[in-house]
Amino acid sequence: MHPVLITKADGEREPFRAEKLERSLERAGASSTMRAKIVDNIMRELRDGMYTEDIYRRAFELLRQQEIPPVAARYSMKRAVFALGPSGFPFELFFAEILHAYGWSVRADVILRGRCASHEVDVVAEREGRRVGVEAKFHNDPGGKTDIKDVLYVHARYHDLGNAPDARERVDEGWLVTNTRFTKNAINYAQCSNLTIIAWDYPKNRGLLSMIEETRVHPLTALTTLSEAEKRRLMEKKIVLCKHILTPHLLEEYGIKPSSIPDVIEEARHLCGT
Repeated sequence: MHPVLITKADGEREPFRAEKLERSLERAGASSTMRAKIVDNIMRELRDGMYTEDIYRRAFELLRQQEIPPVAARYSMKRAVFALGPSGFPFELFFAEILHAYGWSVRADVILRGRCASHEVDVVAEREGRRVGVEAKFHNDPGGKTDIKDVLYVHARYHDLGNAPDARERVDEGWLVTNTRFTKNAINYAQCSNLTIIAWDYPKNRGLLSMIEETRVHPLTALTTLSEAEKRRLMEKKIVLCKHILTPHLLEEYGIKPSSIPDVIEEARHLCGT
């Protein structure tokens, strides 16, 4: 029997693997009973050419209906990061918060002058005398990939900043982080030039998803108890983390319905582990 081919966000097709779906459900915290139920449901509905997004939506709906809210929130983490758009600024703030959780001192949206030009740096992170400049490449399209042009650009600008005459403007290295993936050429160049690059699942077990899980720094867009309009209002105030909305007074101040506030706080506390 030939494997069923499913279509990924970038248009590529690959065989459906039930174990991959089960691993993602387990990673989100779904019970073994729930995992088996969802996999069985998807297998019955599976058809050749089915989009991975359709599989995700079906699994997410079952989780939201039958599991505790934080499980569905964790399962939807990749979509939650996309929901930080359409501009890239909330993503920059979000990644800065992840670095802060690792003990870095961070500043967002900083102008630094290099040897040849001034540069707008998305995040400047400092720790133990080491200074890193971070370029955050946000994609609204799940199929979007960061290619070699971006890697070349980041490599060149941080070479310039690394040679800044003023030590206060100088960086020791540059990083490039994205919420999707890198092309093969981009990865090859970064490896050859010793440029640190971070994508959703790259490097293996040290990508963006692993950093989110390790630091428990979760975007408020993952919360299923907030409406899209409510999430947008909070992000407009530069509030991007679920752990920053744990006080009823703040939620009420930004127009969250009083009747839903207890549920929002309970989900946020479970998701953030507080």
